[in-house]
Amino acid sequence: MTLDLDTLVLDLHVTSRRDRIKVADCHVYPDTRLNGTIYAGVGRDDECSVGNGRNLGWRERVAAADHDGCSGLRVWHGALDRRSSKGIPWGARATVWFMLRRTIYNDEHEMFRDSVRTFMQKEVVPNADEWEAAGKVDLSMFKAAGTAGFLGMEVSEALGGGGVDDFRFNCIINEEVQAAGVMASGMCITLHNDICLPYFTEVANPEQQERWLPGICSGDSMAAIAMTEPGTGSDLAGVRTTAIKDGDTYILNGTKTFITNGINSRLVIVAAKTDPSQAHRGMSLLVVEEGMEGFSRGRNLEKIGLHAQDTAELIFEDVRVPAENLLGEEGQGFFNLVRNLPRERLSLSLSAVGHAQIAFDWTVEYAKDRTAFGQPIGAFQNSKFWLAEMKTELDIAWVFIDRQIEAYLAGELTAEDAAAAKWWTTDLENRIADRCLQLHGGYGYMEEYPIARAWRDARVQKIYGGTNEIMKEIVGRSLGF
Repeated sequence: MTLDLDTLVLDLHVTSRRDRIKVADCHVYPDTRLNGTIYAGVGRDDECSVGNGRNLGWRERVAAADHDGCSGLRVWHGALDRRSSKGIPWGARATVWFMLRRTIYNDEHEMFRDSVRTFMQKEVVPNADEWEAAGKVDLSMFKAAGTAGFLGMEVSEALGGGGVDDFRFNCIINEEVQAAGVMASGMCITLHNDICLPYFTEVANPEQQERWLPGICSGDSMAAIAMTEPGTGSDLAGVRTTAIKDGDTYILNGTKTFITNGINSRLVIVAAKTDPSQAHRGMSLLVVEEGMEGFSRGRNLEKIGLHAQDTAELIFEDVRVPAENLLGEEGQGFFNLVRNLPRERLSLSLSAVGHAQIAFDWTVEYAKDRTAFGQPIGAFQNSKFWLAEMKTELDIAWVFIDRQIEAYLAGELTAEDAAAAKWWTTDLENRIADRCLQLHGGYGYMEEYPIARAWRDARVQKIYGGTNEIMKEIVGRSLGF
């Protein structure tokens, strides 16, 4: 008997959200032939783990030729799906489903993924509920992420970073945050790496980089970016915060709101008008450091979702910011912000697809376990059709987002393409979260079920990073209207 990993339909639970087939803690006898290279290790009763073995804690890589012949398949007793706490009984039947194979990651990326997944399970997942209640994460977790090498991967080693300029490592962290079901708790890392870091690596001068990047990479200095104001959202040119030059300092006055990492951050990039008479060309970027006189934090805002992610009001009252804290040239702040928007929106798009995927995964499992009228709810035609539609849409979304990542790596991702991805993926995320909650019925409305949190957390994705209406406006303009 030959098992082809691209067409396998047997008693295994298989998911493949990434660039390889993942068999969730299942085993196959060593004399089974599998087409294609697999990762394997010795398991219970001399069975072999199939799929990306490193994902299951194995290390030995073997070729398909080592598995000639076949004597059968069965699930390992006590196996745990890493996304749930439910054991799979010995010999139990499970379901196989596939996604189109992803090709953007290599073995080095997958080794990094294993480390990130371990970190999430050890440092984040056990504390997520506590942080949801507290309204912010513990800074010790963020520092632990720095120690593990998950902050500032693209920064040179001399300044404390990983020395690898490859955005795919950022993408892996984002995907694993979503796969662990800790979107809110992990956002401090993704915002720090994906959105704030480029201002320090691409706009800051060498002296500023030496001053700030070591702390950014170690986790001692969480970063935030402050653009939105109580009366200004998508219209960046309309900001009213001012920074008036006075000798070798800027006097900063204004209020920012909805600032992610607003409570825990030590470095805040502030968009302010250095020339209030100008619109776009009057804006500059200043780095405000924790402890500067006149800088205070308002309340940690109470939101519908993302409870563990601190979102705050920031108040600047005659804050004297040293001129050496000016990022880039005076009057170029707006253009530096716009230059980084494609990367920001790519990060949001990836989080949307990953978040939708885990909501779907939870729902597939629930639809198997929950019964009504004597059969699993997933067996009803309406449920089955909904699940089929969501799976297809997710397949499309992963292909779309992977192409966006490739374009970014090649320096070809345009503002219009990133805007298109942002509105479409976050709309999809919300649509899938809503359908998945509906399939959970009344239990989906209970806080003890993760789908309830996922549904709440998804809603803001259509608002921040540029509302989806603005994203469509950007795309529409590119068509000549």
